[in-house]
Amino acid sequence: MTHFTFVEIIFLSLFLTGLLVQLIFYWGIFSRLAFLKKQPPATTEQPPVSVVIAARNEYHHLKKNLPAILDQKYPDFEVVVVNHASDDETADYLKEMQNRYPHLKVITIERDLNFFHGKKFPLSIGIKSAAHEVLLLTDADCKPASPYWISRMASHYNKQTEIVIAYGPYYPQKGFLNRMIRYDTFFTALQYLSFALAGKPYMGVGRNLSYRKSLFLKNKGFISHYDIASGDDDLFINQVARKENTQVELSPESFVYSEPKHRFSEWFKQKRRHLTTGKKYKLRYKFLLGIFTASMGFYYTGLVGLLFLIDNLIISGILATGILLRLITRIIIYKNLSNRLKEKQILLFSLWWEPFHFILMAMTGFMGFFTKQARWK
Repeated sequence: MTHFTFVEIIFLSLFLTGLLVQLIFYWGIFSRLAFLKKQPPATTEQPPVSVVIAARNEYHHLKKNLPAILDQKYPDFEVVVVNHASDDETADYLKEMQNRYPHLKVITIERDLNFFHGKKFPLSIGIKSAAHEVLLLTDADCKPASPYWISRMASHYNKQTEIVIAYGPYYPQKGFLNRMIRYDTFFTALQYLSFALAGKPYMGVGRNLSYRKSLFLKNKGFISHYDIASGDDDLFINQVARKENTQVELSPESFVYSEPKHRFSEWFKQKRRHLTTGKKYKLRYKFLLGIFTASMGFYYTGLVGLLFLIDNLIISGILATGILLRLITRIIIYKNLSNRLKEKQILLFSLWWEPFHFILMAMTGFMGFFTKQARWK
């Protein structure tokens, strides 16, 4: 009879607990997104839509991306751009575009208001100025993948639907940083889109998000978290989303692409700001996401301990079986998901980058809890 030492039992327990929880999440939650069948539109109607964009010194991005939004193939929509105290050529460009596109509405905020943080104030002004009930939000540095973006997002609205969440990828470019950013976006989408499909929506991304104006006004907009710069997307959705009122849009025509950061320090600062909003999530979502994160910590802690401290054939067999089982699971789920989200090269990159990404996110989240949020610039 084989006897395990106390140290072996500890590391083996951590490894198996983490492995079991990971497999439950992958097959019970994430598989819903990876194997989702094409869903018919919730309605054949085409409700009027207001696209809302908050922009501050975004002349170059607007010049590149705004025409693709204004030229959408949709029967009834307006584009509301809030020019928030820009001192570049934004105002002149928007005036020029208004002469060409009568469905472009420009709201100008002349002075910066120091007591408001981030883009929540200009975004709120844009939402309140919107003429239509169905809102579609994006950023100035974002460009729809197709002229049917509005159509795909609006197709989910029926009497019950109040929120539509979708995918907002980054442009693929050369270099390690680009793959790292795209993997992080992919991994985040794996969670929030899968949870939404499981009836537990907890966030969306402001690059590609839709909800009803009445929902925003009824819940007093961003007032409950005006004290922090970010959270106009995830904290608001966390506050108001339910299984019954939330739909997920996943067709490639609905994707909205953004320009990724080109310096690690810029991306790290952005990521740290985003992670700080997690502490304001509802308790049940903090619990679920915390379990998933903890399971990864248990898995890798047990794995490292067993690899470097253990010399036991039985444990070696358990370790090899567990690693192989999780690897096959991840390959199956990630392969289907990377095809669905049109993320090339992510699968192979994820096979070795995942533990480093976990450590980086743990460090970033820890630092975010002790860092005061910066204002939107």
